[in-house]
Amino acid sequence: MEMIPKVVQAVAGKDYSVYAYFQDGTIHLLNALPLVQKGGVFSPLQDMNFFRERLTVINDTVAWDVDGTRDPCTCVDLDPCELYETCPVVEDPLKDVG
Repeated sequence: MEMIPKVVQAVAGKDYSVYAYFQDGTIHLLNALPLVQKGGVFSPLQDMNFFRERLTVINDTVAWDVDGTRDPCTCVDLDPCELYETCPVVEDPLKDVG
């Protein structure tokens, strides 16, 4: 059986980037700008403060808690398999923070 990747932490980076920490220890860097620019369900994310403050992990993946209730049915979440397969693996941006 293939592993379904699970995000355990999501950290906002510069601009519209997100560091997705997966359960296997890898960290993948998402450039979310193309999604934000699409509008639609991603429209609220165009506000950088909203993008950063509502970024979280819901449904075992990168998500934004749009209505502030942590309801998995009303969040904007991304496919963890897609993130794992298409976003590059990077070094931990928090390794020197301390």
